[in-house]
Amino acid sequence: LQKVHVLPQTVLYIADAKTFSGHEECHEQKKARKRNSKETAIALEQLLPKRCQVLGLVTPGIVVTPMGSSSNQPQEIEEGEAGFALLFPKIDGVKIHTFHFSKDLKNRVFDESKFAEAGLKNNPDLRVVILFGYNFWKSGATRFFHQIVNPLNEKSIILAGGQVESFTSLTSENHSAQPGDACGVVGLAFSGPQIQSATVLLDQDVADERTVEAAMQRLKAANIPEHNTIGFMFACVGRGYRHYKTKRNMEADAFRKFFPHIPLFGFFGHGEIGCDRIVTGNFVLRECNDIKDALLHSYTTVMTLIHLGSTK
Repeated sequence: LQKVHVLPQTVLYIADAKTFSGHEECHEQKKARKRNSKETAIALEQLLPKRCQVLGLVTPGIVVTPMGSSSNQPQEIEEGEAGFALLFPKIDGVKIHTFHFSKDLKNRVFDESKFAEAGLKNNPDLRVVILFGYNFWKSGATRFFHQIVNPLNEKSIILAGGQVESFTSLTSENHSAQPGDACGVVGLAFSGPQIQSATVLLDQDVADERTVEAAMQRLKAANIPEHNTIGFMFACVGRGYRHYKTKRNMEADAFRKFFPHIPLFGFFGHGEIGCDRIVTGNFVLRECNDIKDALLHSYTTVMTLIHLGSTK
């Protein structure tokens, strides 16, 4: 068994801003110097196989289950250096694709043919899209973001994610570092008939242990298999211990209570993407009407489960 190695095909890594722009000791000059985020990204990605798809993100805070083990408690790390990497090997019946859409400064209308190129259109096996906006504060960013999200707002697809500070993927020509004056969207698309997923939205009114656990109960009611499943938490920087009146790790603890065997990963960001949505079995949303869901939020938390199917 010591000679068996599973190589990743897709890697998602997320670290907080201090990890990428902190200080490190410069041995030549015997003093600390400020790290360059590009240097940090290159150092991380040199550890990975050259052919794997890599998406790296920088965020204000991190949610992580150490070593991805169910024996470890998920942690909300709102301050200090932290990060994680999810390494996805080849999985029978599952395809994971990275994508990147950057706002064209010359055209106001987004070319939707790019969706098909990214496997986000005319793909009956598409089940989950995890997407992240960057440079959201730029002029026209909100409009561009709606151009990406609205066509994907289908009842048979789970959408979740949030606004990050930047992305740092450098290993693919299609995912080079973003232009400083542009805004865009990057993400992962999960396709495969065996995938099951669900999300719940914790809005501003969810502000104590009772209401947090009620949201976790809604997620639990989706009956997503816990084996071979990962959890994602995308929270606003305004939540965490500030929102819960100095009580830390409230939402991660509630997740662990209801899902003791599922590792949880995510971040604190500047805006959230998601809603209450369940895609299982016959892959339809359990709701009473066909009204489009509101997907873009602030001061909320989105909890997501992704089941990748049974393993042999």
